[in-house]
Amino acid sequence: MIDSTTSASAPMKRYWGRQASALVFGLATSLAPVDASAQSSGEGGSMQEQTAQSAFGHLKASDSIEDLLAHPAFASFAAQLLPWDGRTYDGGMLLQDIGALLPYHSAVNPEDVVAGLNRMVDDVNQGQTVFYDIYTEAERDADPSKRNTGVFFYRGHPGEPFAVISPGGGFAYVGSVHEGFPYAQEISRLGYNAFVLRYRAGYGGTVATEDLAAAISWIFRNADQLGVDTANYSVWGSSAGARMAAFIGSHGVAEFGGDDVPKPATVVMAYTAHSDHSETEPPTFVVVGDWDGIAPASSMERRIGVLQELGTEVEYHRYPNVGHGFGAGTGTSAEGWLAEAVRFWKAHLSPP
Repeated sequence: MIDSTTSASAPMKRYWGRQASALVFGLATSLAPVDASAQSSGEGGSMQEQTAQSAFGHLKASDSIEDLLAHPAFASFAAQLLPWDGRTYDGGMLLQDIGALLPYHSAVNPEDVVAGLNRMVDDVNQGQTVFYDIYTEAERDADPSKRNTGVFFYRGHPGEPFAVISPGGGFAYVGSVHEGFPYAQEISRLGYNAFVLRYRAGYGGTVATEDLAAAISWIFRNADQLGVDTANYSVWGSSAGARMAAFIGSHGVAEFGGDDVPKPATVVMAYTAHSDHSETEPPTFVVVGDWDGIAPASSMERRIGVLQELGTEVEYHRYPNVGHGFGAGTGTSAEGWLAEAVRFWKAHLSPP
């Protein structure tokens, strides 16, 4: 049995500050894994009509936040899909406008967002669990801030290594829809397993990194049931999430309260000014935009210089005409970088 337990319910939220008169939805969610056999809906018609069919339907960019929160495939974890904790959402906001929820991000592509969500719908339709708790019920009772944490699992080929992805958001929110789910979908498409971390936002970098350490530890403990190889895992992060990934790469999982497991085989970092390092750093893949006004390329390049002085293998890409938080980079000069990062990771897999 996978080491995961159910949690108490959490209220749905609507987008803060968009419409003062917007409805607050009374839907409730929990962190329990989805039981696809107990739910049914279908393609076509309204979301309410779909619940009477045999399979859960896909979302469209023209669907609303309310449609997302009410979608039966996400019944136990819908609130964890969206970026903000402790905020309310405008249910009428369309998914094509979801970039308005991500103030630190740019180049938010609605089709990428919807594709990443629909991949989870497909997995639920196949009877697969897509969201797992990483803390026990006792741990969540002792610290209620842990109730919204967990990992979304995008399966690749059984027995292949896994990546853990920490989205950014300035430690204020978790931008999974832009730089979590689209990353995981691409990594999975290329055959590897991917987990997107929903960590505690609003508590700073140390707490968020503790959640990353807890997630890696949980995956190691449940690797056989999940069907993943632990020998060559990678950590990925963007902006604030890149700092988390780099902390684990530098200091290891146990340093942040996790189990005594090996360091990652590869670190993938997107646009951060993180400067901390150790004397032994994993191979590191780095991307940044030359219009980044939050974490300028020069800051990233200073870190790269330090890593190279340590003898760390680094691959660095600086993309023209893109700013901070470009995610998958679809439609920009950064498009395709995810596949390049997987190539780099693959090159550093040790033999079985």
